[in-house]
Amino acid sequence: MRVRLAFAMALSLSAALRTSPSWSEDWPTRPVTMVVPFAAGGGADVLARIVAQRLSQILGQPVVVENLGGAGGMIGGNRVAKASPDGSQFLLGSRADAINQTLYKRPLYDLKKDLAPVALIAEQPNVLAVRKDFPADNLADFIAYVKKNQTTLRFGSPGVGSTGYVDCALFNEAIGANVQQIPYRGGGPALQDLIMQQVDYLCALAPPAIPAIQSDLIKGIAVLDRARLPSLPALATAKEQGTDFKGTAWFAFYLPKRTPIEIIKKLHDATIAAINTPAVQEQLAATGTFVVPQEEQSTEYAQKFIPAEIEKNAAPLRAAGMFIE
Repeated sequence: MRVRLAFAMALSLSAALRTSPSWSEDWPTRPVTMVVPFAAGGGADVLARIVAQRLSQILGQPVVVENLGGAGGMIGGNRVAKASPDGSQFLLGSRADAINQTLYKRPLYDLKKDLAPVALIAEQPNVLAVRKDFPADNLADFIAYVKKNQTTLRFGSPGVGSTGYVDCALFNEAIGANVQQIPYRGGGPALQDLIMQQVDYLCALAPPAIPAIQSDLIKGIAVLDRARLPSLPALATAKEQGTDFKGTAWFAFYLPKRTPIEIIKKLHDATIAAINTPAVQEQLAATGTFVVPQEEQSTEYAQKFIPAEIEKNAAPLRAAGMFIE
């Protein structure tokens, strides 16, 4: 009995030391893990690896990128939500997290209660892309062909709950088409199958879509944003082609909910320094990724923005009757 009591007291003391202000202020004293909840090769992965390199230099410890895909990003998010709040791992979350809170009837975690926002980082537009031999080169012809052949076509997505899935599904509904979806564990595998002509089209985040279009491996039909991409200046937006549809993804860092404020602040300050590094911004812009404005980079802004995004994304999902048991 005494042995058990002593062991319990030792555990309590260890926990107290690990969460004490002095320990928090020393963070990080070892490598930390950035969990990316999608497979390698997608837009989130590209962003993560560019930022992680600079973040490692600023923090003085390696930032290891770990891809953990599945359930539209919820598998990776759930691991961080349930992780020890010691700063050893943090999540590269996205708009998919906000989507999943409504899309799934029983999401694996509560985004507002189980994760602590650190900062918004960047935004990426989706690009409507098709296989190389698709018989359409512009949005009007694409819509006409899809509506006529909807029963035989298939669109790929980075997984149910991803922005690529939701935006393509909402776009299909907007043009009056019902097309079979083929889900993947991330944007990279979905894009690879589009290149191999295993699917007909997808709404791909700009970073993986740009080099594939530039290399003539696939065709770009429209940028689903208000402005053209600097790396694809000839590709018109959906609005320019007569369809006012926007599909973009934002990204943010999260820590487990009970993480000490000292760690949140230190990760926030290092993140802001990283994304405002000119060389980092140049690398990101070349991939079609755009750092959020400085007025949107505070932790306080993220804390207000994310609950509002949950409600904003809930409206079209409910209107379309989109949900998963």
